[in-house]
Amino acid sequence: MNSTTIAQRRLIAQHITQAAATPAEVVQSLGAIQAQDYLGALWALGLRTPGATEQQVEAAIAAKQIVRTWPMRGTIHFVAPADVRWMLDLLTPRVMRGTQSRLRGLEIDAALLARCADILGQALAGGQQLTRPAIYELFASHGIAATGSRGLHILGQLSMRGLLCFGARDGKQPTFTLLDEWVPATAALPTDEALARLALRYFTGHGPATAQDLMWWAGLTLSEAKAALAEVAPQLASAMFDGQHYYFAPALADITVDAHEVFLLPPFDEFLLGYRDRRAMLEPAHMNLVAPGSNGIFNPIVVIGGRVVGTWKREFKQRGVVTTWVPFDTFDATQNDAIAAAAKRYGAFLGMPVRLP
Repeated sequence: MNSTTIAQRRLIAQHITQAAATPAEVVQSLGAIQAQDYLGALWALGLRTPGATEQQVEAAIAAKQIVRTWPMRGTIHFVAPADVRWMLDLLTPRVMRGTQSRLRGLEIDAALLARCADILGQALAGGQQLTRPAIYELFASHGIAATGSRGLHILGQLSMRGLLCFGARDGKQPTFTLLDEWVPATAALPTDEALARLALRYFTGHGPATAQDLMWWAGLTLSEAKAALAEVAPQLASAMFDGQHYYFAPALADITVDAHEVFLLPPFDEFLLGYRDRRAMLEPAHMNLVAPGSNGIFNPIVVIGGRVVGTWKREFKQRGVVTTWVPFDTFDATQNDAIAAAAKRYGAFLGMPVRLP
């Protein structure tokens, strides 16, 4: 095991080189996929599904095959309907405790959240879906201010408590709906069983990875991550690198990756953000080019052979989507051609012609 095999096996585990059959299967396999950048998250599913289009991914969301909510780290993810409730139960209590100071600063307390829950429970009953502006207007009609980030914090808190989740998009606006009406109820899991299920899903969908990577990804304590790993380690393969034990699905040991294959990954993609230690994919010296200023915003990335070698961006124009890319060092003609081909695949996903630099 070395850094190259770690990065390349992660490409396989995450269905970037070994695509899954449907967007829902991608989400199920990885456990959760970061989705705060909605359009980027659609592409994260599309690039992992053969021949998928943006419309097909959104259709899977509208068909309730994928749920978008706040299951871990206070961040929006896609999760499978069968997983959403036990993940919320397991992972959000610590997040919510950590937000209390911020909520006090916004004058959001338990009584206010209960009022908002009652208002939305009535407004969304019967399968209704409302956009965020419509919800904020509804709050205002009841004398509740939702200006600044206050409204989003209220919606996030109610989602982490299991009342709300995102619905289907209304034009360019996301909607919210009642979780209990959006997806069927599922049985609660004992904590140790939920931790074990989470760990197995993570290591098979993200491995090779360490206990510290699981801790970061799920927002667990290190003792929780190690206990969960101990439960599922017999079902995993493992190898040592740089003094660390890495765990992964046994089948990964027999699959190789084309070291020249190019992928254009969206911002916040699990391939980079799914790990505490990202050195196998990204040189630390280049981190500021991916996440300038360390402000939590991650740029889309160019990946060749498992290594992040540049960034890219897209801009919608009247006659299509313009894609440009910037290498950390330089791209040769063959690499530029391969990146252009990857950009055309992105255009096909969007159903738009691609204009290249």
